[in-house]
Amino acid sequence: MRKFWGTFIVVFALTFVYAPIVLLSIYSFSNSKTLTWTGFTFEPYVSMLSNEEIIDMVKNTLLLALFSATISTILGTVGAIGIYYNKKWLGKFTSASSKIPVINAEIVTAISLALVFSFVFLRRTYLSLLVGHVVLSVPFVVLSVLPKLKQMDGSLYEAALDLGATPAQALFKVVIPEIFPGIFSGFMLAITLSLDDYMVSAYNKPDGFETVSTFVYKALRRPRNAPFAELRAFSSILFVLMIIVVIILNFRITSKNKKEQKLLRR
Repeated sequence: MRKFWGTFIVVFALTFVYAPIVLLSIYSFSNSKTLTWTGFTFEPYVSMLSNEEIIDMVKNTLLLALFSATISTILGTVGAIGIYYNKKWLGKFTSASSKIPVINAEIVTAISLALVFSFVFLRRTYLSLLVGHVVLSVPFVVLSVLPKLKQMDGSLYEAALDLGATPAQALFKVVIPEIFPGIFSGFMLAITLSLDDYMVSAYNKPDGFETVSTFVYKALRRPRNAPFAELRAFSSILFVLMIIVVIILNFRITSKNKKEQKLLRR
């Protein structure tokens, strides 16, 4: 009986989470503004590829996510290494400070950044938007890299120095390869946060610049001319791409674990 209820709860939770996405994907083949079935057609997908607003929105979102994730990964990795190797009060203070944006409400972060940018006369520009996404993502990169640093054998860095490596060589040839899974996880998390963000983008983006979240919100506010069918098609494609990425990553992790187990058996 306990096994039955456990299975039921898992199935119910998965259905509750994924049923709206499946419904959205089904209606992405219907060329209507509302969720009404008007017949199976690929027209929303064809229209999406020829819609300049959607194409510009996708380009803006992907480039912003790539730039902000790259900068956030570099800063977060450097910060995590500094926190790990600085055992004094500065490292502890930085570690505690890096967790504040994680638990802080995103609306507070967005408004605070907008006020700071206005104070320094930066206003709402692409730079302010990029900085906002970096501020949002860096703490999550730190939280992804720190556990890998703690799992790493601390004597490896010292051994590299004893063998004649410079601190820079020991960092890039010993430490970075050891913590690379954490760095990659932080990079992917930073991309996801940037793609998903609305608050920071809405309060700090320049006029005329749209990301996925702000474009959808704008469409909901002005539904008369909004391309809802094309947006459903775009959302379905994005969902399928995410599933493919997750499957590939899980397959690589599983293959790596199997290889490690074979080596240990030998």
